[in-house]
Amino acid sequence: MKKLLISILLFVFGSSFSQNYKITYLKSSNGTLIDGQDPIWVFINANETQITSQSISNGKAIYPFEQTIVDRRSNSFSQIAVLNSSSTICSKDSLSLAKQSFEYLNDTKKILGYNCKKAKTIVNSNTVELWYTNDINIKGAPTPLGQNLGLVLELNRNGNFVIAATKVEKIKSLPVIQKAKQTIDLLTYKDLLWKSRFTTIPVFKNQIINFSDASKSNDSILRFANGTIAVRKIKIPEIKLGSQIFVDVSEQSNGDAYDRTGSFFMIPTDKATSFLDGLKNGVKTLPIYNNGNGKDYQGIVATENYNPIVELMRFYTPFGVKQYNTLQLKDKTWAENVLYRQDVSDLRTELSNQEVWIGIFIGNYDKGGHKISANITIHLEEETKVIATHIVPLFCTNNIMEMAGQEYGTMFNNDKGLAVTFNLEKPMKNCKLRYITTGHGGWENGDEFVPKKNTIYLDGKETFSFTPWRQDCGSYRLYNPASGNFPNGLSSSDYSRANWCPGTVTNPVFIDLGNLEAGNHSLQIKIPQGLPEGTSFSSWNVSGILIGE
Repeated sequence: MKKLLISILLFVFGSSFSQNYKITYLKSSNGTLIDGQDPIWVFINANETQITSQSISNGKAIYPFEQTIVDRRSNSFSQIAVLNSSSTICSKDSLSLAKQSFEYLNDTKKILGYNCKKAKTIVNSNTVELWYTNDINIKGAPTPLGQNLGLVLELNRNGNFVIAATKVEKIKSLPVIQKAKQTIDLLTYKDLLWKSRFTTIPVFKNQIINFSDASKSNDSILRFANGTIAVRKIKIPEIKLGSQIFVDVSEQSNGDAYDRTGSFFMIPTDKATSFLDGLKNGVKTLPIYNNGNGKDYQGIVATENYNPIVELMRFYTPFGVKQYNTLQLKDKTWAENVLYRQDVSDLRTELSNQEVWIGIFIGNYDKGGHKISANITIHLEEETKVIATHIVPLFCTNNIMEMAGQEYGTMFNNDKGLAVTFNLEKPMKNCKLRYITTGHGGWENGDEFVPKKNTIYLDGKETFSFTPWRQDCGSYRLYNPASGNFPNGLSSSDYSRANWCPGTVTNPVFIDLGNLEAGNHSLQIKIPQGLPEGTSFSSWNVSGILIGE
């Protein structure tokens, strides 16, 4: 009876009798301690392991931050994430610790004077080696991995990343970690924690981009060109230099079965006239460019009083994703939508701490059109060697106002092509042209299907030339249920094209222009545009932004 009473007391008050420890760990990469790191602090006794950090324990951690509590009595662990000053979430895992398996090796070594053994495991194709000791009658580790081996004093992943103990000390008691009032499932927990690590600016949500007289503006979103353009004003917070900025667009057909040109763009308003004026008052109010071929091109090049749009991302819709998924083919499971996502960090100075007009365009003549959602996300970087840059919008022949009469980019049928002059008030170093180009003309001899060289001239001298061409279009077949199939076994969406594929983003090309002195400069684009046949014609959508220090 006496032994039974002692056992009960030990179970109930075990933490009072067991020794408490604090272990400090530091991380190394390729044999070098990581600069400016927040040391991992692990608090342990016989019943519990707490994984936290120095900054968290001292109340100086930056949101969000995460802590882990291992309960040895139930062989489970809880993860607690503090997302901000008013939101804490928690999730419990009762299965993972019991499922861990290790290969026990004969290697031994001493760490901080303790005799250590070695165990190895594979996690997501990563080889993880753990050095643990049984010299102390406690168990724990700096991560959930290896919690039941003993006291893990070193974790080595793939031989190039190490978490190693630097100090083991006895303490009076374990700190108290405040848990959330409600426990949520692990998948929801991970999603909420992930989303709290960056800033999301919603731009459009389930927005219809179609061609219809019924497409009207509302208090927050302006509609133009019979609904093929949507524009709204949004506030962008200050973006720290070196941060990563992404844009994303999710698209599905809402009736239109064809591959269409799309653009997610920004409207500069720093000069007397802007593209927004053309949207509101008609395309004829925009500055005209002509090169002698008999056509007037509205709002495509920078002038003293006007800047063209800045294309954040050029994308192309597939053939009827979602709406036409009923067109079944054996062994083909069509996608439900297409996600376009691109890094636009190089455009930080145009976005940071500003109210900006952001728009989206999909050229189509369908009443149902397309359904899209779009966001801008900002991802903070702690340290960076990035140098601040200046941006000068130069040209954009992508006729965003196509359905309101803006001319197609057919100026390359003239030897002059596209030419723009610009003035720099100050010298710019390490200049690059952010250049997006795609060829169009959807018949066998059209420039969409015929490779054509693009040549760039700076101040009258050839600077760069290349032939923009995509040969990977067949990779995106599952986005294209309504793509036409041909007798040779190919589908329309399979064919190579002039730098675009149905269902993809067209990436910018960055062309080095060197250092530019203050004063006037000229830039010219030449492309051997193909001749029209009947009512069919070729055109080129090119846009360019000068980026420099």
